[in-house]
Amino acid sequence: MHSTRLFRLGVPFVAGAMALCACGSRDQGDGDSASSAGTTVTIGFDAPLSKDLAAVGLGMKNAAELAVNQANKNHTVPGVTFKLSAKDDQATPTIGQQNAAAFAAADDVVGVVGAYNSSVSAAMQSTLHDAGIVQVSGANTNPALTRGADYKTAPKRQYDNYFRVITTDDVQAPVAAEYFYRDLGIKKIATVDDKKVYGAGLVKEFTEAFLKLGGKIAVHQSINPDESDYASVVGTVKSSGARAVYYGGEYPQAGALKKQLVAAGFDGPLGGGDAVKDDAVVPLAGSRAADGLYTTSDGRPVEDLSSAKSFISAYQAAGYSEPYGVFGAYTYDATNALIQAVKAAAGAKAGAVEDLRPKVVKAMGSVSFPGATGQVGFDEYGDSVNKVISINTVKDGAWQDGIKVFTK
Repeated sequence: MHSTRLFRLGVPFVAGAMALCACGSRDQGDGDSASSAGTTVTIGFDAPLSKDLAAVGLGMKNAAELAVNQANKNHTVPGVTFKLSAKDDQATPTIGQQNAAAFAAADDVVGVVGAYNSSVSAAMQSTLHDAGIVQVSGANTNPALTRGADYKTAPKRQYDNYFRVITTDDVQAPVAAEYFYRDLGIKKIATVDDKKVYGAGLVKEFTEAFLKLGGKIAVHQSINPDESDYASVVGTVKSSGARAVYYGGEYPQAGALKKQLVAAGFDGPLGGGDAVKDDAVVPLAGSRAADGLYTTSDGRPVEDLSSAKSFISAYQAAGYSEPYGVFGAYTYDATNALIQAVKAAAGAKAGAVEDLRPKVVKAMGSVSFPGATGQVGFDEYGDSVNKVISINTVKDGAWQDGIKVFTK
């Protein structure tokens, strides 16, 4: 069990600097006056760092690490040095829950950034909540994580420690439905999901919106994401009369599905959510077969945002071998949101402050700042206040981002 007395914070101000005294690990760094006088606290990080989704997870980890390194260099929280502790959940809920338990048991962990998969975060939430640890994601989009299963008719905050800086499937899926129906002129579509929380939820939202517009769902199918042969699904879709496919799932399976659809003679577009928007999906599908992929992604293309220029240049200067990907900038903002919450909690008032973790949870709800992806802040459910969706497509074997942008 973790200690219930996580930190005793002294907040004396000496020459304008706050010294943070704690029972966490002491920094034995490079002799920097602020860090050597203070304390090292740990930010946990959880994402898939191996197997199929490693490319996206490693980009997220790098972005979180960049935020931590910048906070330390800039002394964002005087007297505090941050350390990132990254754990690999392999996109598996049970492993994510084990990682959450390990973070909860470590007295120096002040918050957790992650997870990537909504299903993994669903498995982590109660453990982190019971430990009083704030959790903030730059990738989770399932609405139920914040507002419960009845999020449309009776939304209710599920865990007061859970936040995200990215908008949700009930925003992005209707945008996709509108684009397919109105812009692409698709009136009859097949839907496919991977049976996961994210994928199934995305297809549910898309279906409701598409039907409301007057469209028809020709057939609904599910795949096993652990398999790679989708011949049965492809055959069913092809014979259904559908003119397009909407897929709820992630880029490794989306690439394989698109490749097999084209090989079977199905030439309609394939749509998907933000988890399909990855550079790796093009070689997985094949540059020719990848044409006609359409995805939604949160916000405007990062490369088009003036607010993201410093993040992009710093990421490139850091020399990371993996690209930051679709969720890198959001994870960067999520990590900085947590750092700002620690700053607010540690500097709330002079004197001893018990249990830093709950203080950080409380402070997180009031965090607001201009981030790389736009304005970072949270509504009463812990959801992002920034609700902008872009449409992207693959043409001539390359992504064309932000071909249309919706603001909700």
